[in-house]
Amino acid sequence: MTAYQSINPANNQLLKNWETHDDARVYQALETADALYHSAWSKGDIQPRLQVLSRLADLMEQRKEELATIASREMGKLIGQSRGEVSICISIARYYAEHAAAFLQPQPYASEIGEAWVEYHPIGVIVAVEPWNFPYYQLMRVLAPNLALGNPVLAKHANIVPHCADIFEQLVREAGAPEGAWSNLFISNEQVADLIADDRVQGVALTGSERAGSAVAQQAGKHLKKSTLELGGNDVFIVLDDADLDEAVRQGVQARLSNCGQVCTAAKRFIVHAQIAEAFMSKFSAALQSAVPGDPLDEKTTLGPLSSLDARDRLARQVEEAVEHGAELRFGGRIIKGVGCYYQPTLLTGLTPDNPAYYQEFFGPVAQLYIAESDEAAVALANDSHYGLGGSIWTRDIARARRLASQIETGMVFINSQSDTAAELPFGGIKRSGYGRELSDLGLKEFANQKLVVIAG
Repeated sequence: MTAYQSINPANNQLLKNWETHDDARVYQALETADALYHSAWSKGDIQPRLQVLSRLADLMEQRKEELATIASREMGKLIGQSRGEVSICISIARYYAEHAAAFLQPQPYASEIGEAWVEYHPIGVIVAVEPWNFPYYQLMRVLAPNLALGNPVLAKHANIVPHCADIFEQLVREAGAPEGAWSNLFISNEQVADLIADDRVQGVALTGSERAGSAVAQQAGKHLKKSTLELGGNDVFIVLDDADLDEAVRQGVQARLSNCGQVCTAAKRFIVHAQIAEAFMSKFSAALQSAVPGDPLDEKTTLGPLSSLDARDRLARQVEEAVEHGAELRFGGRIIKGVGCYYQPTLLTGLTPDNPAYYQEFFGPVAQLYIAESDEAAVALANDSHYGLGGSIWTRDIARARRLASQIETGMVFINSQSDTAAELPFGGIKRSGYGRELSDLGLKEFANQKLVVIAG
């Protein structure tokens, strides 16, 4: 059975142990969720469900500082970033409370056969498997659209953020959701597989690693269940020769160090035009190295810890292996001595396709820098990746940026901005970054029965 522990990565102190749920508890949760799906709550008037989302947003607003502090203590996020995460959760809940009813209106289709339209209905119980790096946001991305639609959710959160998982469930219930609408389960991967196999479960949403995504997709495919996957990323940050260099450096450092680099859509591969490469590297290196490690609850800290000792040590091994295979370590590359899970901001150059690190995702404060002689070379580098989640392009020539954005093989591209998220914008990728979309109207309809109805004319 998976151990669920809340450990502060800033000092490695155990905060609390959490009891795992046995099969009887899992069965009960599934039975309750399935019963709710067959009730008027899921299949009736949408307004009671939207009212829950509205109240949930209000509750999170009232308890923002408490929620932010819990996240910072449990997984090491800087307190300002934790507040920002709670704020985006509030906006997602309110967005669906205000717009879901309109999105789910029947959509007419012109047809010679007769009057035709598509209706949107819930499909049943959804299993959600979610990661630790955004312990509230990842849950809200699944909860809000499925609650609005009427799909009950069984959620298996990461085993290092049980406090966030527990308090999120409490808030959903306090907001007025009936039992079964959102059930937090502290369970093993084997229990997740058993849930996916159950006929009462109709879909599974996962955000996490390639390995976890592959296992879940395989199980979902075996049992013919709909799945969505948001996996890793190796996002590019392309800086062209006419870019606002200072702003690109400022946001580039933010994009690499935010959440201590533990973001799927973080800028990881910096592709810089040859004409400004030296200037960019000088400014970028100085800014990266000026990061101040410390307590995530201290407002002066600009570099928090990695989420766990395992995460820190895994990153350290990755950097060592990259250098062993020919990468040049410009600075950093060391564990920060003392208590906590801290790692130095690091810059690698000289990576080539025969270096395993060239295709890997570095989930921590490690940047890779590449030099491109032309726009075409920048696009080729960007697309030479196993991933395809997000990316950004920096240039004063918007027409030029549009052309490049259309050629880059990712699910999202931002021009003159680091990758971002908003309730109204679809989120997702291609290649090994997964499939399906969350947020916006697209996320609302991923687990909907898009039912065609035709009246013969």
